[in-house]
Amino acid sequence: MKKAKKVAFGMPISEETQALHKNYVWTGIPVGPEFKAVSQTKQASLKKAFSFNPDKPLVVITGGSQGSENLNEATRAILPELLEFTSVALVAGRKHYESMVDLKKYENWEKASLESNFRMWEFNTTMNELMGAADVVVSRAGATTIAELASLKKAVILVPFAPLPGGHQVKNAERLVDAKAVSMVNDLKMVKDPSLLLTEIRHLVKSPRLRADMADRLHSEARPDATKRLAKLILEEV
Repeated sequence: MKKAKKVAFGMPISEETQALHKNYVWTGIPVGPEFKAVSQTKQASLKKAFSFNPDKPLVVITGGSQGSENLNEATRAILPELLEFTSVALVAGRKHYESMVDLKKYENWEKASLESNFRMWEFNTTMNELMGAADVVVSRAGATTIAELASLKKAVILVPFAPLPGGHQVKNAERLVDAKAVSMVNDLKMVKDPSLLLTEIRHLVKSPRLRADMADRLHSEARPDATKRLAKLILEEV
């Protein structure tokens, strides 16, 4: 990176780092235009579209397209208690869905109407709409996922996967926790004690003002013009 004219970063750069590296530029991470904040009316409409009660809080739990075994198993452990105070949408992932099929017993339908407050998918092709319907999103801490959630202006609980190279998910999450933009649950501690995730979800679901404040702070990280910024940077240096 020393020889590069410019180095584009998806995450904000600290003042100290910027002072040392004049060629570093925070462009943000390009995300699809469909990832944008929705009104309360639109959120209620999206809940109804997914067959959830629009007047009930909705927690979306996702480990990405392949899923997260740890998040899935934690959800399995706490699901009965979660359903006492919130609707739950679980995206179990293509890799782990089959091992979670037993949770379908909580997904009850009557004449094409969802009678329970739980749904599970292998993967959802309209994640922007599903997460747009959410009051709280529980997710891993990949940079692109964070950028999408920031654009959606959501209250988020991050559960970073520590073994990834450089511990980058943990670093992503810790920086946002310091900014009071997200909540975080330690993955290994959650595996040993899933109630840690339950406690954090309950706290956010029961605290609408806190959710709004966190969502505002995370939304300030969004760069809806990231694609234009990156393209401009490239064209300027060609």
